[in-house]
Amino acid sequence: MERSQDSIANLDWVRQFIAANLPILPVPGVPEIRLHKAGPHSGLRRLAERDPQFGSPYWAHHWGGGLVLARYLFDRSEVVTGHRVLDLGAGSGIVGIAAAKCGAREVYAADVDPYAIAAIGLNAALNEVAIKATLADLTTGEPPAVDIICVGDLFYEEALAKRVTGFLDRCLAQGIKVLIGDPWRAHLPASRLRFLAEYTVPDFGEAAASPRRSGVFASNMSS
Repeated sequence: MERSQDSIANLDWVRQFIAANLPILPVPGVPEIRLHKAGPHSGLRRLAERDPQFGSPYWAHHWGGGLVLARYLFDRSEVVTGHRVLDLGAGSGIVGIAAAKCGAREVYAADVDPYAIAAIGLNAALNEVAIKATLADLTTGEPPAVDIICVGDLFYEEALAKRVTGFLDRCLAQGIKVLIGDPWRAHLPASRLRFLAEYTVPDFGEAAASPRRSGVFASNMSS
């Protein structure tokens, strides 16, 4: 069953659970940000037991693409300063938080997981920034009214990568700029991207002691 935006507003216990069980930790390679992050004793299984629709808690972990994109924005803050920015598939909200801290005029975050929306609200407040979070799959619709779309690590699965690529093509056709952070996953359309920077960071599911190189790209997908 599809859940509405209003449903997450009623899940106060989710926000309370995240605040109580996911410790506030510095972000690897991005010391400007702190996030609620799952650890060995966070007990996320309790959320899964309470909600049969509970999915993979991607929002509770670091992803290489999000880390490098956030780092890039801090290193090149002029890219987003004064612009309207969308963090697509936002997860924890790290990229949107970075954009807001770097002077973006407005920041939006979209994710299909209501738990991510709860986490984004907590993480934005923790970092003292304003983010307008939306529970929706924006890839099925028309381009949003923004200047820049940031995509942190959304090419990890073939069907998702195709859907995201089609959406970004439509956005580029409307003059919206696209920035992508990705650890060179198999479905990243690298041949259609312009390489901007590379950083070494931990990736999803990997220990901090085993970092990998992840890239930041500008999209030229329409060409």
